[in-house]
Amino acid sequence: MTALGELIEIDGRTVLVLGQELDFEQDQPDVANALVHRVGDTLVIVDTGGTAAFRSALREAADRVGPWARALVLTTHGHVDHVANNDLADELGVPAEHYVPARDLDQMRDPVAYWTRSFERIAAMAPLPAPALAAKVMSLFEPVSAFAATTRTYERLPPERIRIGPVRFTGWAFVDGAVRVLRSEGHTAGHVIVHLRDSGVLHLSDEGNGACGAMADADQLKIQTVLGAVALLFEQGGAALLTDGHTFAVRRPAEAVSHLDGLLEQATALQEAALRLTGDSARVRPGDFATGYADALARLGVGGANPNPVFGAMMAVNQMRELGFRPESAEAGAPWSRPTARNTARA
Repeated sequence: MTALGELIEIDGRTVLVLGQELDFEQDQPDVANALVHRVGDTLVIVDTGGTAAFRSALREAADRVGPWARALVLTTHGHVDHVANNDLADELGVPAEHYVPARDLDQMRDPVAYWTRSFERIAAMAPLPAPALAAKVMSLFEPVSAFAATTRTYERLPPERIRIGPVRFTGWAFVDGAVRVLRSEGHTAGHVIVHLRDSGVLHLSDEGNGACGAMADADQLKIQTVLGAVALLFEQGGAALLTDGHTFAVRRPAEAVSHLDGLLEQATALQEAALRLTGDSARVRPGDFATGYADALARLGVGGANPNPVFGAMMAVNQMRELGFRPESAEAGAPWSRPTARNTARA
């Protein structure tokens, strides 16, 4: 068992700070893992998690990798379990920069509206109306300080072509190239992953949460593309250690490749299961599909970082969209249908 704020020393200047799992029944928020790293006299913090206890653990990790005279705080994406302590950048006592993805700014400013949008898609299956459920989820994370005085977006910097081993990315390099922020944009619209050159760490953050994204802004193709690219990176020796936002593990190359290949296998298995559930049907009920999809998740042992019925239903809705189904109306529980593949327009 891991404990919130437990420190795993990767090397003398790199520490993984462990978070915790979501537990709705115990009103326990999930807290994402964070990386604390030093390059020369620069402290680098990748994500800040949430809760006062985790904030203290970040400070302890920063002291452990010191000394440092400036700080760079990097946010991988806007989900509240990654950003709630972002104002820590203002309390480090040194000049600090903080960067976030531009496409995630709206959800960081108004997370209740963001979660409401995702919950509205499962209105007929959710335990509460979408706004109430979103407010309940957010209440678990208070207080939330998603912004620091120096917060800027990555996109205000010129983009760069970044090559790591055999793999090419676009993104941004910091500290003379020792820290690379790579665009991935699968788990959320603005998601990035981070490579620490000197430690050989590739931090996947939440791109590896599961075989199918749950949120309304998730992009399934981008999730699977980045998983494949990172697997190749490890196969070809471009990275030495894989970490992520929620699995509390540091994986070496062979284990990293096996883990990433397993996620891709799960993605194809889930789509096959979804096809069996829909068959040749042109019309499905989302509640019926979600029930069958939940059975497939359990049978395949797939649940993502925080397996629960709400997130399972959200994944089911995304899977329906992947198969080409669309809701026939905005009414909760309305049937979804698959548009015809024929061109019905007259010549």
